[in-house]
Amino acid sequence: MAESDGQEKTEQATGKKLFEAREEGKAAKSTEINALAVFGSGLILVYLTKGYIGDKFFEFTTDILGSLNTLELTKAILQTYFLKWMIFFFTLIMPILIGIAVISTVSNISQVGLKITPKALKIKFDKFNLLKGVKRMLFSSRSLVEVAKGLTKLIIIGIFSYVIISDLLTQTAELVNLSIDNTVTFMLDSAFTLIWKITMFYSLIAVVDYLFQRYKFNKDMMMTKQEVKDEMKQTEGDPIVKSRIRRVMLNAAKKRMMKDIPTADVVVTNPTHVAVALKYDMDKEAAPKVVAKGLDDLAQRIKKIAAENNVPLYEDVELARAIYKACEIGDFIPTKLFKAVAQILACMYQMKKVKRMKSIV
Repeated sequence: MAESDGQEKTEQATGKKLFEAREEGKAAKSTEINALAVFGSGLILVYLTKGYIGDKFFEFTTDILGSLNTLELTKAILQTYFLKWMIFFFTLIMPILIGIAVISTVSNISQVGLKITPKALKIKFDKFNLLKGVKRMLFSSRSLVEVAKGLTKLIIIGIFSYVIISDLLTQTAELVNLSIDNTVTFMLDSAFTLIWKITMFYSLIAVVDYLFQRYKFNKDMMMTKQEVKDEMKQTEGDPIVKSRIRRVMLNAAKKRMMKDIPTADVVVTNPTHVAVALKYDMDKEAAPKVVAKGLDDLAQRIKKIAAENNVPLYEDVELARAIYKACEIGDFIPTKLFKAVAQILACMYQMKKVKRMKSIV
């Protein structure tokens, strides 16, 4: 099993590591699949257009050979015919080359997906180090694997081709009885038969190589337990730092909460352990809202601030506990508690009204 800094790579690669590898242009990709796509697509296109290509070659050669007896071989004539030959060749072959290029691109995209990776396009000057390059070619495990794979492929295809050609050679004895057209047809059919069979066999090699490349890529991407932990710290933050941030945020929330207590309409309490401050703005809100809550010492501080700011205290053990459990700061009172809270608020409003009347009198 692979090791890194003395630790075994036992963990599957995380999504972050795979994403970073993809950004660097690393992916499970088989060059054999691309080679098969180029060779196979070229073979198919040539096979489909062989009649058209043959006719065009026949017309072109007939045109040239038909005028040889009257042709003066001057430099200008040779240049003209060379230019005509180049134009003929490229107009005939270019569609096939374009088709091969398109299929090759599709083959590559189907393996790794369509993604532009600027990091992979950056010039890496260490690649130009001759000593490192020779060491990488001759002594790296990847190079040895590629050499072994190439030799194995060459031997297998060689044996396979030998078996096919041996069978075709036994049929050549009958060529003496065939016409020139039939002989040419036999030779073309034999060539295509050989190429088709080699292509089918090479397809098997390409599939095996693709599966091997995926296995090797996944193995190379594996991580140690420490690498996973370090990545989690980078992604989610160091637990110590997160705890400190959480503590700062709680302190800030408590300070805001304490500032809101004087604006509350009532503080519902369990005499010693729970305190919940409620506020209700009938013109703006559909239900009373929790502006502060706390347990034990914090509950005593809430009650003290409420008393200092003439916010009435209302003792109700069950209701205080229920609101504390059901609501966070800023939450509205749930429907099931609304009736009980509404009665308390109505009572508080009535008491305030009485106090105002007495002060007027």
